[in-house]
Amino acid sequence: MSSSPSPAREGAGPLAFTLTLGTIYAAAAAPTPLYRVYQQLWAVSPVLISLIFAVYAFALLAALLVAGSLSDHVGRRPVIVTALLIQICAMATFLGADGPTWLLAARILQGIATGLAASSLAAAIVDLDQAGGPTINSLAPLAGMGLGALVSGALVALAPAPTHLIYALLLALNVLQVLVVLRAPETGTRRPGALASLDPRIAVPPTSRAALLRVTPFNASLWTLCGFFMSLVPSVAAGATGIESPLLGGALAALLMLSGATAVFSQRRRPPARLRDIGVVGVAVGVALLLAGIMTGGLALLIAGTLFAGFGVGASFAAVTRSLLPLAEPDKRAELLAAFYVECYLAFSLPAIGAGFLVRAFGVVTTAEIFSTAVLAMVLGGYLLLRGGALEARTARCPAT
Repeated sequence: MSSSPSPAREGAGPLAFTLTLGTIYAAAAAPTPLYRVYQQLWAVSPVLISLIFAVYAFALLAALLVAGSLSDHVGRRPVIVTALLIQICAMATFLGADGPTWLLAARILQGIATGLAASSLAAAIVDLDQAGGPTINSLAPLAGMGLGALVSGALVALAPAPTHLIYALLLALNVLQVLVVLRAPETGTRRPGALASLDPRIAVPPTSRAALLRVTPFNASLWTLCGFFMSLVPSVAAGATGIESPLLGGALAALLMLSGATAVFSQRRRPPARLRDIGVVGVAVGVALLLAGIMTGGLALLIAGTLFAGFGVGASFAAVTRSLLPLAEPDKRAELLAAFYVECYLAFSLPAIGAGFLVRAFGVVTTAEIFSTAVLAMVLGGYLLLRGGALEARTARCPAT
């Protein structure tokens, strides 16, 4: 067991872990405004761009399957520091990239780093704040991805060295965070089974299996929508509106995530069931407006749709995490988070690869119309299944009259 941290270090812990989690996700979104630049620079096909986007998620899933519960055995800090060191290597690979092969390698490293960091950081945050931890774990990824896409888009459009500057800044920030995390408190305890935990597997604690199964269709629809934004939106925005600036694509991706973060924070006192209801309305209205904007080329519709959809995604994701995470015991928390993130990133990546093939066959605007319609159907279907399951559970608890 780790020694007791000093009060100063204990107070610094939640902030250090939260900022590190946000930075990890900011780096994940940083390439989004650059995809069109890479296409033009190296004549990369839409299918290969989709693969560069998705290989990150596959590497993340592999890391989660192998080491998702490792921090339950060796402590949180060693896993977080290892993840940051791999992230530093990923940023260095982006800086040296001179073709799509380097991009694939950088995204693989980045996925491994995020997979190691995601469950251990999220578990450390809940360890320190069981009441507010689930809200922070909903807020930090959305805010991080939003800021990452926005800052990257601005630097690509306005600053020198568009394919290098964002990665140099993130690398420097990651080095600083290694030093900060080393001084943060250890929130976990060592226990046997570290080597056994590295066997690739998905293990859901019995106390949370039923809840995870219930939220899966709805949660998958949210992450499919996010994958659509982070992979296709820069090209969709340019194709629909005729505006070629990479700042537009980055701004729309950022708007989705920051609107989601606003929902998480502003609605944090509402019960999960009410959050879910608010979220599905926001997503449905937002996707409908996005579809109208894509079909008409209306920038105002695209912006409004992004705001509504982002708010809905944030509220819905907060409802999912707040209903799910408290169900796991502390020594099973990283295990549950690993399984949960496997589900999320499969939904995030697999449809995006399919979209890459559709772009080659039908073009980016038609693909976006197909994708938007499918996501709208998934969201509504997942919500109805979730509501139906909740109604059945309430009915089962009520005595017959």
